[in-house]
Amino acid sequence: MNVLPIKRLIWLLIVAMTLVNVARAETFRVDDIRVEGVQKVSAGTIFNYLPIKVGDTIDTEIIRNAVRALFKTGFFRDVQIRREGQIMVVVVQERPAIASIEYTGNKELKDEDVDDLLSRNGLSTGKVFNQPLLDRVTQSLEDEYFSRGRYSARVETTITPLPDNRAGITIDIDEGRRAEIREIKIIGNEQFSDSQLRNEMSLAISKWHSVITHDGRYSKAELTADVERINSFYLDRGYLEFKVVETDVSISANKQDLFISIVVAEGPRYTVGSIGVEVEGDISRNDVKQLIMLKPGVVYSRQDLVASQTAIEEVLADQGYAFATVNSIPEQRRDAAIVNFTFIVDPGPYVYIRRINIVGNESTRDEVIRRELRQLEGAVYSLSKIRRSRERLAKLGFFRDIRIQTPRVSGVIDQVDMLVEVEERSTGNFNFGVGYSGSEKLLLQAEIIRENLFGTGRELRFKVDHSALTKIYDVAYRNPYYTTHGVSREMFVAQRNVDATEVDSADYHEDTKSAGVRYRIPLTEFDSISLSAALEDITLASTVDTPVEFGEFINNYSQSTTLLLSGGLSRDTRDNRHFPSKGFWNRVGAEISFPGSDLEFYTVSARGVWYRPIGKNLTFGLNGQLGYGAGYGELDALPFYKNFYAGGARSLRGYKARSLGPRSIGTDKQSLGGSKRIVFGSELKFPVPGMDDSRDKRLSLFVDGGQVYSQAQSVDVSDFRFSTGLAFEWMSAIGPIAFSYAIPFNDSLEDDVEHFQFTLGGLFR
Repeated sequence: MNVLPIKRLIWLLIVAMTLVNVARAETFRVDDIRVEGVQKVSAGTIFNYLPIKVGDTIDTEIIRNAVRALFKTGFFRDVQIRREGQIMVVVVQERPAIASIEYTGNKELKDEDVDDLLSRNGLSTGKVFNQPLLDRVTQSLEDEYFSRGRYSARVETTITPLPDNRAGITIDIDEGRRAEIREIKIIGNEQFSDSQLRNEMSLAISKWHSVITHDGRYSKAELTADVERINSFYLDRGYLEFKVVETDVSISANKQDLFISIVVAEGPRYTVGSIGVEVEGDISRNDVKQLIMLKPGVVYSRQDLVASQTAIEEVLADQGYAFATVNSIPEQRRDAAIVNFTFIVDPGPYVYIRRINIVGNESTRDEVIRRELRQLEGAVYSLSKIRRSRERLAKLGFFRDIRIQTPRVSGVIDQVDMLVEVEERSTGNFNFGVGYSGSEKLLLQAEIIRENLFGTGRELRFKVDHSALTKIYDVAYRNPYYTTHGVSREMFVAQRNVDATEVDSADYHEDTKSAGVRYRIPLTEFDSISLSAALEDITLASTVDTPVEFGEFINNYSQSTTLLLSGGLSRDTRDNRHFPSKGFWNRVGAEISFPGSDLEFYTVSARGVWYRPIGKNLTFGLNGQLGYGAGYGELDALPFYKNFYAGGARSLRGYKARSLGPRSIGTDKQSLGGSKRIVFGSELKFPVPGMDDSRDKRLSLFVDGGQVYSQAQSVDVSDFRFSTGLAFEWMSAIGPIAFSYAIPFNDSLEDDVEHFQFTLGGLFR
């Protein structure tokens, strides 16, 4: 018997059985699935992501794909699948949940900035920890610091394991030192010097005063903006083909010094050739031409081009063409460096306001808002009326924010709706204020006010003012729409006590009780007339230091009752009440005691302020005040308590408050005030260095002048007092604050000079 074939046969049988077993191991039918290792993630979540169901026949490849699918969820750091008979067992090891995120070392980046960056990247407490995500957050933080010029900034993270499969993340931030700009080099400029172009840039070379002005700080965003400023500088001066070829920022080995180079190509300077206008519809071609600021033969300016397009679109929008478009087609003649323009004007359809919708007014009634709107339902669309509507709503003071949108009406080409969205602020509150001025020292103010009474727009006010000079108690009720045409009426009762012994002027006591009514009648959007009538009961008393000039009057008129009538005409076009940059406010007024009153007198006054922007951040202002008063009938002079005064932070800086003008006879030389006042001044307002974009702080260089005269004196210009100095204005959280340092330059020995003056509370000049 041959043994070899038998052995060979046995070996073949063993191999065959092994192959069968292997085949059985690679594929099997899943009768059940069991999950092990879950703590926070539910088994249901695993079943949702698992691409295998009970009853499936699976193999090795399907198992591999299932493991990959579970890993992709990011919930697990280890996944295994094994077989126990016909049961598939899924064993997972969960990633820890983020229990806390703490960061330290951030100063330039505020906490809310870091929180926002973490949120944008998806890192927050409660989520599953993911190392790649944390790495991305670390890189984002460093990139943010790099964009601010802090190239040595480093961010390190620490992961601390905590019970119950949790982890705490600590982010340690080393902001490093800010790299400073050591050089800004401009290459390729022939028509303008480096200094001219650098003056257009916000980035600047670091200097000795950079600690205060922040010059030398680099920002990628600012460099991008500076490139655009240089581009605009050239395009506004005729260089139509100008372009910035390249910008390069290099850093020193120690990552502390930056060197910026900007390569430019100026190209030829273009002048404007012919200007053509193509108009669709009934728009006048000549009217359009008058709005174009570009003129033939003049150097091309992109600023004038854009301004021309904007002016045409706004004029058309004010006439009802809400969707007007203006395109300017240039035609360059490179051989002659001339550019011709054709303005193509498409007014679009005539547009009407279908409906005005108001949202956000939870307390304020619709009618209170609608009566301020100058754009009406069913009327032709008007851009200027919409803008004016917003301005009038803002002046109410009832709203924190106001937005007006004009969405198109679906399916209609000539109608829009007007959506007025308001965010109300609290209008019923108790206010307590503290102030200080050179004339009245410490001022305390308490006020209970309801500006929007029951949502009607009416105002109820209880006010108390206490200062060294005056104590005022005032109750008033005001209806801004006493008539449907916008005439307002205010009724008031008040008591005023004056103790002039506490300030730098002639001593006396005054106790005045009054009641009356005030009306304001609008004439135009900017002009109004004010009228008032008040009955005053006045008690005067002297002290041992009362000057003789006041003593005789007090003896003759210690008690008097007067009916006062007053009126005024005002115009206000300022763009901002507190920090105006353009416009003016003028007011002329008069006050007269009704004939037959115990005291018969009158005063007339005028006041005006005018502002005009100069360049980007400068504002030039002029201001002036005139006052005159006299008695009539049996009274031969203006009552002394109605006298005008000058000097102090709100009139003529550099001189003590209420100190200028006539003085009493004798050794005390007390200030008496006068029946004539002239005060004027000019200011150049500019940003605080390093705070160019600040909306609540600014500086000003000023020159003040003026004087007060008695009835017996004639106005003599040679008696005017002048001062010049520097002032700082700040709209702080506790109210307006102003500091000034003034130097009188023609004061006399009798004048009370006060160089430094401080005011808290009240409006700026």
